[in-house]
Amino acid sequence: MKRRRGPVPERDQVDAVPRVRILVPLSVQHVLIAYSGLLTVPLLVGTGVGLPPDQVAALITANLVVSGLATILQSVGVLNIGVRLPVVMGSTFTGIGPAIIVAESGGGLPAVFGATMAVGAATFLIAPYFSRLIRFFPQVVTGTIIAIIGLSLVPSAAKMIAGDGGEGVPAPSSVLLALGTVAFIVLIERFAPASVGRLAVLLALIAGTAAAVPMGLVDVSGVRDADPVGVVSPFAFGWPVLVVGALVPMLIVQLVNMVETTGDTLAIGRVVGRGIGPPEVARALRADGLATFISGMFNSFTIVTHGANIGMVSMTRVYSRWVVALGGLLMMVLGLVPMLGVLVAALPGPVLGAVGLVMFAMVGSVGLRILFEDDMTKHRNMLLVAVSFGMAFLPIGAPGLYDAFPDSVQTVLGSGIAVGAITAFVLNLLLNGVPAREAGRGAPGAEGPGQAGESGKAGEPEPEGTAKNDGEEGQR
Repeated sequence: MKRRRGPVPERDQVDAVPRVRILVPLSVQHVLIAYSGLLTVPLLVGTGVGLPPDQVAALITANLVVSGLATILQSVGVLNIGVRLPVVMGSTFTGIGPAIIVAESGGGLPAVFGATMAVGAATFLIAPYFSRLIRFFPQVVTGTIIAIIGLSLVPSAAKMIAGDGGEGVPAPSSVLLALGTVAFIVLIERFAPASVGRLAVLLALIAGTAAAVPMGLVDVSGVRDADPVGVVSPFAFGWPVLVVGALVPMLIVQLVNMVETTGDTLAIGRVVGRGIGPPEVARALRADGLATFISGMFNSFTIVTHGANIGMVSMTRVYSRWVVALGGLLMMVLGLVPMLGVLVAALPGPVLGAVGLVMFAMVGSVGLRILFEDDMTKHRNMLLVAVSFGMAFLPIGAPGLYDAFPDSVQTVLGSGIAVGAITAFVLNLLLNGVPAREAGRGAPGAEGPGQAGESGKAGEPEPEGTAKNDGEEGQR
């Protein structure tokens, strides 16, 4: 029977399950993009508070398992929890400093995990109320926040390329390897068939790693020493302790996370063509809250959406949430089988940094696209964007700029994403006034793929039933 050709409904692209031959490699791509962050946060917190290597490894295992569970919860959804979109979840760099401060203040890690559980519960409870603020996020604000989220992460990609936390002087060969990886992705996108182009990141990681082997940048010696099986036990570091002094910095971090989740949810809605309103944002925030509560139980940290994976969805144009759900399962496997995690950790920094550069910049480009769909001929909108970007990049250009301020102030002002989002939010109210209440979904993302907001052309179904054609098949 001949397959019908024609526009694919929005829901089919998000809810369709790709064939296994494309589902697995696409899921692996998402895991590899998120892995460095999932590894780095517990590593920095553990070493920051002086834990021995075996306990640091336990934090890493717990973080991988909890992040995988949170990803499944967010993408698959349970009742009114989870946005049911291709969203990857994981620990956030914003919480590293406060976690170390809380742990060193006398309460230790039990105080950190107790505060994590408390702010997770608070997030779950206030999610429907916080989501109503979405009317204060018109396109000029949403686009600015999403662009800041993506572009402010680019320096972290540069640090991976440079190595030594970005403090050292990278060898020219490392820089050339990174540039070659970026060029590889671009060439695949330009000349390869669409079915191959969706795997550009995975292929680039494989090719880049192969090129790095003779350069001595791939070290798998740790596989021999890795435990064959990882164990995740609740309250492994002791029963959680509620310390009022610990709650304040963690609540501030969680407010920053909620703003970031709102921006990321609006961004993924725009990418996949789903209208995003208060109900969707509330479900996303509930998943954040529940995941963070569970994270505290199982010795991990605050959980938030991963912006880099939004760039992956935008680049591959595969919108199936089941791709990400399988990625969550693979994260859990990596946590429970440390030997596999060590192999993934052996991927060379310049290659991971190059891929991260592309993914972060893709998120930034989504934000810019939303910005340009607003009226940027208005001087007030241009001023809003200019000041917000300027405030966001101040702490990135001068990381110690706010070191003399109190810790609670540093948590907000030291995060480019947080200060940029707050600036855009406040300036919009000041320059454009309080928006009127609107019924329905006034948020960006109402236009589906293949409609006016995307390319003006209706997409055609691919063999996997997950991604639009965009008219690119005939160009390659």
